[in-house]
Amino acid sequence: MKKATGIVLSLVLSASVLAACGKKTEDSQAAAEDNKLVLGVTGGPHEEIAKKAAEVAKKDGLDVEIKAFSDYVLPNTSLVEGDLDANSFQTLTFLANFNKEKNENLVSVGTTILTPMGLYSKKVKKLEDLKAGSTIAIPNDAANGDRALQVLASKKVIFLKDTGDKLATPKDIAENKNKFKFVELEASQLPRQLDEVDAAMINTNFVLEAGIDPKTALLRENTDSPHINAIVVEESHKNDADVKKFVKAYHSETVKKFIEDEFDGAVIPVFDK
Repeated sequence: MKKATGIVLSLVLSASVLAACGKKTEDSQAAAEDNKLVLGVTGGPHEEIAKKAAEVAKKDGLDVEIKAFSDYVLPNTSLVEGDLDANSFQTLTFLANFNKEKNENLVSVGTTILTPMGLYSKKVKKLEDLKAGSTIAIPNDAANGDRALQVLASKKVIFLKDTGDKLATPKDIAENKNKFKFVELEASQLPRQLDEVDAAMINTNFVLEAGIDPKTALLRENTDSPHINAIVVEESHKNDADVKKFVKAYHSETVKKFIEDEFDGAVIPVFDK
């Protein structure tokens, strides 16, 4: 009897464990497809466009909760920690550098927009009016700092050494005929620093957020730039139904038209890269 009782108890416990595992799997799948997506963005164009995409997604039964951040660090760390399901704020180059530096595995599930970086100033109206020795501020994160220097090099303001796969820094400037001084500052703070420097290379989202007209830039990044923005998730969630619904909504004609009408060329939809 004792042996029989032990067998019955073992079978009951095994069944309970299997049921619990099955329920856990079902709960995980339900969590991934609960018709709700928490999205991290930075303020400005990314937030405005995400709101329009959320309206489109709502019609497809997806509820999108948008959380706005004021820097380029928290949207990714929050995604890694599970506080977000996805984010939409960073370029593919920024994403690659983040994964490399933090040993993470975040992935793009769809491209979004190009926000051409530009050189802005409150002290001069034209690039040629910048005096020798002027101070130019650039973003202090590696990806955007490299981007700023590459844009300046493409316009022949400076010339850079060949750094291979390494991101360029001011130390990699090979020729600087005007002896411009470069300072590295937090990207979101650059518009506020225009009174303190002669010019600054600023991302368009922060330009628009600060109420600066992008058309006043002394120079702007070319539209064939590789620095395209993307919707990003953890790799394990790249095939989630809710993620696919949001990407579909973002890539809709409604969102494309909103971008073109709202930003007048300052932000460019890039859905097919």
